[in-house]
Amino acid sequence: MDNIYLLGFMGTGKSSAGEVLAQRLKLDFIDLDALIEDKEKETIVDIFKKKGEEYFRKLETQTLGEVAKRGGLVVACGGGIVLKEENIKIMEKSGIPICLEASAEVIYARTRDETFRPLLNVSDPLARIKELLRQRKPFYDKIKLRLDTTGLTIEETAIKIEEIIKKDGEV
Repeated sequence: MDNIYLLGFMGTGKSSAGEVLAQRLKLDFIDLDALIEDKEKETIVDIFKKKGEEYFRKLETQTLGEVAKRGGLVVACGGGIVLKEENIKIMEKSGIPICLEASAEVIYARTRDETFRPLLNVSDPLARIKELLRQRKPFYDKIKLRLDTTGLTIEETAIKIEEIIKKDGEV
């Protein structure tokens, strides 16, 4: 079975709904950021601080390539994984990428109390979210399958993802 890749901005439900989806489909779940943290023995925040975003993005592509060799996984990807065309190609070759979306205000509400979001450690996180969403829109728009999670619970999101996959004829 192909992998299912959940893409999208932070706070759209990739990890939370991904775990529920994996349980529903009886597949293994991998959070790519958590896997990177395990490999590096450092948090994403510390990797960004000490080694920079460019280093992290290279590591992300490498780790994605390793995960893509396996099958039958639900993979929650980091929000910026779409910034490299190579990553999108890897996901399309080895599975089904689905982009989860939400409004900037909902993303802010879901992430405002989290200290492990290096890109939001700024004085005006909502403005930063809006700016990053604007910058990443062309990249997210390359993903054919999409789901707006703005008004959905985690369980509802997982169910909707399952419906999208079945409708696309993949599961």
